[in-house]
Amino acid sequence: MSQAAVPHRTAPSLPWLIIICGCLIAAITFGPRSAMGFFQLPMLAEKGWDRTTFGLAMAIQNLAWGLGTPVFGALADKFGTWRILALSGVMYSTGLYLMATADSVAALHIGGGVLVGLGVASGSFGIVLAAFARNVAPERRSMAFGIGTAAGSAGMFIFAPLSQGLIDAYGWFDALVFMSFMMLAIPVLAIPLRGNAESGSVAQTAMRQTVAEALREALGHRSYLLLVSGFFVCGFQVAFITAHFPAYVADIGIEARYAVIALALIGFFNIIGSLASGVIGQRYSKPMFLAWIYIGRSVLVTVFLLLPQTPATVIVFAILMGLLWLSTVPPTNALVAIMFGTRHLGMLGGVVFLSHQIGSFLGVWLGGYLYDIYGSYDSVWWLGVALGLFAAIVHWPIREAPVARPAMVAAE
Repeated sequence: MSQAAVPHRTAPSLPWLIIICGCLIAAITFGPRSAMGFFQLPMLAEKGWDRTTFGLAMAIQNLAWGLGTPVFGALADKFGTWRILALSGVMYSTGLYLMATADSVAALHIGGGVLVGLGVASGSFGIVLAAFARNVAPERRSMAFGIGTAAGSAGMFIFAPLSQGLIDAYGWFDALVFMSFMMLAIPVLAIPLRGNAESGSVAQTAMRQTVAEALREALGHRSYLLLVSGFFVCGFQVAFITAHFPAYVADIGIEARYAVIALALIGFFNIIGSLASGVIGQRYSKPMFLAWIYIGRSVLVTVFLLLPQTPATVIVFAILMGLLWLSTVPPTNALVAIMFGTRHLGMLGGVVFLSHQIGSFLGVWLGGYLYDIYGSYDSVWWLGVALGLFAAIVHWPIREAPVARPAMVAAE
């Protein structure tokens, strides 16, 4: 008696061309802006500006990044990812060049602040990961997000020593010009990511929603609002460290090369942390995982500040912080996709990221402002510890479930 064979269900394969090109874009866009701290001291020494001036430029950059992300996300959802990524390459390149040639504070703030910020916004994780989500099955999505986030981490790992090496060899001006030309590769790499919210290989039932309706639904959803408020803290913490850690290391009497090593280690171990985050997010509660990440950051900074600060503790801090650095991104974006689907993911993920960048603005600006007042970064470090505990608390009640839509109308 023959028995009918039971079909074996295999996991859908990943669209590797889209993922590889998206990862290269994430690395290129995240790399230079994560290395801005290396330009602070040589630029200020030549220009005669103070740290508040540079800190404000970086704060404006983070704010422009945040404000631009939901706008560019919505435009990519409607008009296509390639167009927005091509625009990113042009704006990013122009911003870095203007930053290099700035002969006034206003020019620094426009180039290194506004244009670089908008360039990152239009080529950031939200744009790339939304393209991934449209082409990756839901059961593989968290892993794809982890791979994309790890690529951004690789950009930080590569650009930390690259930026310092270029500054040492050619000066900060030529280093910025060189990175400006690198950004022009983005439009070419973006070609496989073309498509908008109506395209992609993942079939789904979606709401007929306008942008306003999608925003109204999301902003009325408690779990989404908690996610938005928690991601503010991530921005505050990582942006402060990115912009001010090289100067902090110099202030405590440690050789500058350890700051380069530390940021490179953060980038390298962030690759491991992001990939692990993608795997963990597929198997366990994403809100609980995020809560533990923020608790871990607060504990780590507390121990770092209380222990004697030596080259060894700087290295250990960088390794452990790297594991926690962008590990928040895969579960955060996956939660937005679970709650609302992928139709407006670029925009709704962008709103969450706007909160992140408001935190970044405050972290970078307060770092410079409070340093100029007190001559120390300690108050900002401790504020980051308190905010980490706040973020852990607000992630605890988030529900990992689709929003209730009793009157769903399927999109044609």
